[in-house]
Amino acid sequence: MRNLVTAILALSGIGVVSLAGSDPAMAYDYPWCVQGRGVGYPGDCAYETIEQCRASASGRNLACNINPRVAFRRAPPVYSLYPGRYYR
Repeated sequence: MRNLVTAILALSGIGVVSLAGSDPAMAYDYPWCVQGRGVGYPGDCAYETIEQCRASASGRNLACNINPRVAFRRAPPVYSLYPGRYYR
C-alpha cells in the first residue's frame, strides 16, 4: 500500500512539473478558410494554400475564402532608422 501511494505521489508530481514548465501553444492564422453550413464563420481556417482548402471542401458542399483575420490585419508599424528625417 505504501508503494502505491508513493507511486501516485511521484506521478502526480511529475505531471505538475511538466505542466508548469510548458509554454502555451502559439496561435497562427492561416490564410484560407473552408466556409459553409456546419463550420460557422469564419469557418475552418487551417489551410496554407487554396489547393489544400479546395481539396478539403471537395464533396462537402463548402467553399474556400480568404481568412478575414488575415485579410483585414493591421500592417505592422514602420520604424525609421533616423526618426524625424524625411526623404524625398
